Amino acid sequence: MLHSRIFTFNPLETNCTVLWEDGCRGCIVTDPGMSSPEGCKELTMFLMSQGLVPEAILLTHGHFDHVWGVEKLCAEFPGVQVYEHPLDKDIMDRMTTGRFAEGFNFLRHDFPTADIADGDVLNIAGITIKVIHTPGHSPGSVCYYIEASNLLLSGDTLFAGSIGRTDLTGGDYDELMDSLIHKVMVLPGETDVIPGHGQPTTIGREGMTNPFLEPFNDPLPEN
Repeated sequence: MLHSRIFTFNPLETNCTVLWEDGCRGCIVTDPGMSSPEGCKELTMFLMSQGLVPEAILLTHGHFDHVWGVEKLCAEFPGVQVYEHPLDKDIMDRMTTGRFAEGFNFLRHDFPTADIADGDVLNIAGITIKVIHTPGHSPGSVCYYIEASNLLLSGDTLFAGSIGRTDLTGGDYDELMDSLIHKVMVLPGETDVIPGHGQPTTIGREGMTNPFLEPFNDPLPEN
C-alpha cells in the first residue's frame, strides 16, 4: 500500500510530498521546498520517525520554491538521486533576477540531476512512476503518475480550481492548455491529484468544476 504525507514549506506554501510503500525503508521526496532550518528539521524528523531514507528527489519543475531544500536534503542523505527534466536546468538562473525575485533570499543551486523525459517509467523504492512532460508553466514541467495507486503529482500544472501561471520566463499558456487537455485530463477521473500548491483534488472534480477547463465541465451523457 502506498502512503503519502504532504508538507507545506516556504512563504509560497509549496507542497512537498513524501511517498513510501509498506515494508519498504526507501522513500521518495517530491519538490523539497524547505527555505528555513525549521522546515528542514520538520521533514528530517518525520523521515527519521518513520524509519525512512530517501532514495530519490523528484522535481516537478525548477522554480526556486520547489527546489529550495534540495541541497540540504542531499547533504542529510548522501547518495539520493535528484530527477529533473533537462529543459528546466537553467531556470533558477533566469528567476533570480527581475521583479519575481524581489523580496526573496535566494540560495545558489548547483546540484547534479538525472534527466527524465516524457514517457519514462521510474522504479524507485518499490514505486512505479510514469513521467508526463507537461510544458506550459515552465518548459520542463512534469507530472508524476502512479497508476497502481491512482495518484498524480501535478506540480504547478494543475491546481484545485485553477491552473499554473504562464507569465513567468518560459511560460506558455497554449502549451499549458495542450498539456492539460491531451496529457492530464485524459487520466481516469478517480485519480487523486496532489498539486504543487493548495489542497489535493481529483481529475474528475477538476474536469467538472475547474473554470479553466470548460471543455470538460459538461456532465457525462446518460446511458
